[in-house]
Amino acid sequence: GVVQDGPVATSREKAGPDGHVMDAKGSVRSVGSLTPKGTEKGRYQFKHEGRLIYEWDQNLEDVNLYVTPPPGVTPDMIDCVLTPSHMKLGLRGNPPFLDEPTGGPIVAKESHFYMVDNEITVAMSKMRKGETWGSALGGRGQVDPFTRQEIQREMMLERFQEENPGFDFRGAEFNGQVPDPRAFMGGVKYN
Repeated sequence: GVVQDGPVATSREKAGPDGHVMDAKGSVRSVGSLTPKGTEKGRYQFKHEGRLIYEWDQNLEDVNLYVTPPPGVTPDMIDCVLTPSHMKLGLRGNPPFLDEPTGGPIVAKESHFYMVDNEITVAMSKMRKGETWGSALGGRGQVDPFTRQEIQREMMLERFQEENPGFDFRGAEFNGQVPDPRAFMGGVKYN
């Protein structure tokens, strides 16, 4: 069993940094053991040996990877190669900083990178709309089950919003396990 101080919350925000949360299957975890949140809403961090490598987020159609390059790097110095199952990112003429399989299949011709305010964004278009990726790249940094439920919740709300314009689902809650946004009620619609 898990030793806890205080009540178990249903969200990391309600639990606070030293609290505990329960996922839909009844597992209790400390907030500190969850996949770390990124610097902006919806982002998650991937760290290696305590160093931030990248942040990432996803929605129904895309997975975005955010990397802070070394000072002085300009967009024309960046080498980014995207194939349906692989991403390579680095500086031209150097070994790549990231050279990994993607967390799921992508549409390479609809995927690209750009740089704004000293942050590189690699925008990868999901081949299967609504699929929940457990990690942005290569199975490393797999999100924990609670965080996966958070991501699925956000994507289900996005799907409800897309299919029901004019309704506001921001405060909606799910009882129990959040359904898979790709397969729920006959699957997603491609526009």
